[in-house]
Amino acid sequence: MKKVLTIAGSDCSGGAGIQADIKTITAHNMYAMSAITALTAQNTTGVFGVVDTTPEFVGGQLDAIMTDIFPDSVKIGMVSSPDIIGKIVEKLEEYKPSNIVVDPVMISTSGSKLLSDTAMDALITRLIPLATIITPNIHEAEALCGMEIHSREDMQAAAQTLSETYKGAILIKGGHLEDTADDLLYSDGDFTWFPGAKISNPNTHGTGCTLSSAIACNLAKGEDIQTSIREAKRYITGAIEAGLDLGKGSGPLNHCYAL
Repeated sequence: MKKVLTIAGSDCSGGAGIQADIKTITAHNMYAMSAITALTAQNTTGVFGVVDTTPEFVGGQLDAIMTDIFPDSVKIGMVSSPDIIGKIVEKLEEYKPSNIVVDPVMISTSGSKLLSDTAMDALITRLIPLATIITPNIHEAEALCGMEIHSREDMQAAAQTLSETYKGAILIKGGHLEDTADDLLYSDGDFTWFPGAKISNPNTHGTGCTLSSAIACNLAKGEDIQTSIREAKRYITGAIEAGLDLGKGSGPLNHCYAL
């Protein structure tokens, strides 16, 4: 059985964070492990409290995992503290796992900044360079490359700008485009578009967590970057189209739609 590690915060309502990651990994018939970076009090209507794990305890979790059940891939989600980012970087450099997927959670769906300047700097300069692939949405890509993105052409320009300082694969998610949900992969100097239609479903809580975890699963079983993204996009489309409707706000996906 392939083994996938998620390093992320906990969502007590189960729609995002490590809970979404574990469901996604399990739905791919793989073994899920987690190193928790923060506890949150949240639901489909908002986030009401966050308590960060100490960097030392994050390191302890990673030591326990890496020295016993070594992962075939690693997905990293929201990490809000520069000290925690530093500890994750230290452990990744020590144990050298393959297939690192970084979902750079920096900007909320509404466009609000989620990280402090020091945490964002640590993410950009220390963690992202270790990634096999990064999966920013349009708001996050704008923050990373310092330009506005309104079109497919802007996405291509942003990807090229990012590639000047980051040598791994770049997947810019187009879910915030007005007319389509096309995603763009830039890897080894080549552009690949993954077309996607807008799905009429307001319940999209945890989509970024789910997509990045699905990509990590596909990489774990030996698929190439393009196939991993294509299969992950097919999975998340099905999870959204299943039409699960829970909670009073933007509800979660049905991660188990195909089971």
